[in-house]
Amino acid sequence: MKTIKVNLKKRSYNIIIGSGLLKQAGRRIKSMNIGSDAFVITNARIKNKYGSLLSKTLQAAGINVKFKLVADSEKSKSIAVASEVIRDLANFDKKRKVFIIAFGGGVIGDLSGFVASVYKRGIAYLQVPTTLLAQVDSAIGGKTAVDLTQGKNLVGAIYQPKAVFSDVAVLKSLDLRQLKSGMAEVIKYGLIKDPVLFAYLEKKSKDILRADTKSLLNIVWRCSLIKARVVEQDEKEEKGMRTILNFGHTLGHAIEAAAGFEKYNHGEAVALGMLLACIVSSKLGMSTGNACLRAEKLIRACGLPERIRGVSTDKIIKAYYRDKKFTGSKNRLVLLKNIGTTKIVENIPLEVIEGALKERI
Repeated sequence: MKTIKVNLKKRSYNIIIGSGLLKQAGRRIKSMNIGSDAFVITNARIKNKYGSLLSKTLQAAGINVKFKLVADSEKSKSIAVASEVIRDLANFDKKRKVFIIAFGGGVIGDLSGFVASVYKRGIAYLQVPTTLLAQVDSAIGGKTAVDLTQGKNLVGAIYQPKAVFSDVAVLKSLDLRQLKSGMAEVIKYGLIKDPVLFAYLEKKSKDILRADTKSLLNIVWRCSLIKARVVEQDEKEEKGMRTILNFGHTLGHAIEAAAGFEKYNHGEAVALGMLLACIVSSKLGMSTGNACLRAEKLIRACGLPERIRGVSTDKIIKAYYRDKKFTGSKNRLVLLKNIGTTKIVENIPLEVIEGALKERI
């Protein structure tokens, strides 16, 4: 069991990482004194697999439990679904001291955090991530959002959880595609901040994709530590430090949106976005060829997509120009200089981005 503290003054919280942690969740949550009634937002698959275990540990600690199921799809990150969840939460919240548990992957975490941030102008919530992608990335840092048809994460808030409980034992029930998707975010952390982690992934990717407990504990801890330290320095992405976490995401989000949030999951789109960022880095003379080659080789070894299929360059460019990270008319990308080193670059010529897309379509 390892604990990482995210130091944000009054908004500080712990990330607790272990195997079998879910069994201890009730007593740990009870000791936090955040409420007596848990509104658990999850999907049917997670509830069927782990709902009974979570319910038992909470009830044993004297916490009342209500499950709210949403579809296991990016489409659950919508204003319509958020409104439905808020109405059900309000119906449950009668003479209760309610708090929210986000029990699922990135979609559940983003939706739950958004609902927590706006209901009664903010109530307590916990992240209990059940995917590799959520444990290493999206459950940490307080970014909450829902999507619009115009683009991903356009309506949201920075709203920190009270704690993150990352139980790697639940990752063993993930299908291979979900593990691969999570690996995209792990690769990102190696590329932007940690050459040692990147070298570890080059050696251990097969073990991780077999859900080896020791390997999973190591990567979840290392990635969580990196993200915690970045968030501490730039919680609201106002100083430019947190922006490096968007490596691969700007163009990745555009690919997701252009494909209607159906063809590629988040990790697959991020993998493609990282490859595109590497090409742009090379075209601008920023990145060493070795760094880009190593990135591409590891993405391939993890079984992530290397080519954009069934989505046109025009659609991707249109989605890209709706990205919330634009400053006025200025585009902005996180580019790779070397393994562990990035640079944020603005005003990249459109033809450079189009050229990169054509190399991958």
